Amino acid sequence: MTFTRRETLAIGLGGVAALALPMQAAAMVDDKIAAFTGGADVGEGGLTLTAPEIAENGNTVPVEVSAPGAVSILLLAAGNPNPDVCTFNFGPLAGAQAASTRIRLARTQEVVAVAKMADGSFVRAAQEVKVTIGGCGG
Repeated sequence: MTFTRRETLAIGLGGVAALALPMQAAAMVDDKIAAFTGGADVGEGGLTLTAPEIAENGNTVPVEVSAPGAVSILLLAAGNPNPDVCTFNFGPLAGAQAASTRIRLARTQEVVAVAKMADGSFVRAAQEVKVTIGGCGG
């Protein structure tokens, strides 16, 4: 099988684009976190992110977040084309600063949560979720 110059160029550009896509997604996540925090430093601890290590179906992955004393929690899926999942806001009458949802994951990736605490500080938690194909670990 022989390729024309145009086909070779198209294949090469497609490969470069495929390699650049994960870097673009990581930059998008960093931008979303910076926008949420206003550029403030983000610490660790005080935020619990619960997601399965292995998800047999990427269409419905259960995720829970909990941050006692949080005002809002941002949830991101780093490997999705659009990393925004949701933002949970908690008012003064909220019984608990915890939420759960089901999200769609395009592939194996990191799920990130950032919480804004009542004192104005920010904390972060992340967990990698492996999305399998048909439950076979692929």
